[in-house]
Amino acid sequence: MSLFLAIAGNMGAGKSTLTELLSKKLGAQPFFEPMNENPYLSDFYMDMQRWAFHSQMFFLSRRIKEHADMQRVQGVIIQDRSLYENAEIFARNLYERGAMTERDWQTYHDIYQTATNLLRPPDLVLYLQADVPSLVDRIRQRGRVFEQEIDVGYLQDLNRLDETWVGSFTQAPVITIPTNTVNYLEDPIQLQNIVEQIRHKTSHGQLKLIETIGV
Repeated sequence: MSLFLAIAGNMGAGKSTLTELLSKKLGAQPFFEPMNENPYLSDFYMDMQRWAFHSQMFFLSRRIKEHADMQRVQGVIIQDRSLYENAEIFARNLYERGAMTERDWQTYHDIYQTATNLLRPPDLVLYLQADVPSLVDRIRQRGRVFEQEIDVGYLQDLNRLDETWVGSFTQAPVITIPTNTVNYLEDPIQLQNIVEQIRHKTSHGQLKLIETIGV
């Protein structure tokens, strides 16, 4: 692949929507998060402690395979959530909350670290930032049954870990898009602004800048 973009952000932040819009704009090949393929997901939301390790290992294995497959594709690639987030945000949150045991976490994290050492990092990360009330509204609106009982504290923890991860991520530049004020779905000017920021970052090679897009 010649250009690898990763879309990051919490549940309900708008990753799949932006992935689809940018794929059309840039003539890119999208790789969407395999939410509907996870056979453990419904069970996980009913009993996180029982199914946390199983569910996270499924996502990690799919992300590793997808990441490896993407390296053989030429052109622009856009990935809806990266394997970094699966580990540093979702799996880590479950470990911190006690839903994943120390033994399971160490096994998971060893596999994750081995994979990241072998796979190419993205050229650019777009981080979709949103406050928790906005996330709750969007999750309700999209109507996935297994997501409707997610508690606010869980989303708050994910948001905290999102911010921590973005602040420490050094493998690629990060553009932060505040989705509470930037509506790229309904405003074509704001979507074009994002496209121009991507072009600027990727053409000038400013690999350590973290920039926030304004309205």
